[in-house]
Amino acid sequence: MQDILEKARQIKLVIFDVDGVLTDGSLFLGDDGQEYKAFYSKDGLGMKLLMASGVEVGIITARSSEVVKHRMHSLNIKHVYQGSLDKAKAFEDLIGKLGLNHEQVAYVGDDVIDLPVMTQVGLAIAVQDAHPVAKQHAHWLTPHDGGRGAARDVCELIMEAQGTLQGQLDKFL
Repeated sequence: MQDILEKARQIKLVIFDVDGVLTDGSLFLGDDGQEYKAFYSKDGLGMKLLMASGVEVGIITARSSEVVKHRMHSLNIKHVYQGSLDKAKAFEDLIGKLGLNHEQVAYVGDDVIDLPVMTQVGLAIAVQDAHPVAKQHAHWLTPHDGGRGAARDVCELIMEAQGTLQGQLDKFL
């Protein structure tokens, strides 16, 4: 665990996948073609606290949907890449814009489509219910499943490693 905390201390950007990470992977489609997703509110608060502690948050997802656009806007997440089938290209674009190196980035994924980025970052994280191959390439597994607290696990791990978690929690006391 000490190795994971050392990696987490270096993180300046956390990139999350959406389906299976920020959601449980379920896709709800209405008769009109509208797509619906359920997000876990505690994950959203964790992401806000992480950003308030000085760590950037980004999204790279292969799918595109208005609900993701709205949710990320409500969380004030500015780095959103939707429809990115080539996640490695989106990753390189984002770290180039932010002037970061690979070791300063954590990526949270759940499936094989995430491996091109997971294998390049300083801290590769898979959610508890991730595909077995994604788990094999992760430095750390979240205690919770995707869409059920995994993102909060990541945020708190990084803040704890960087010594900012208690300060963020104290704001509510």
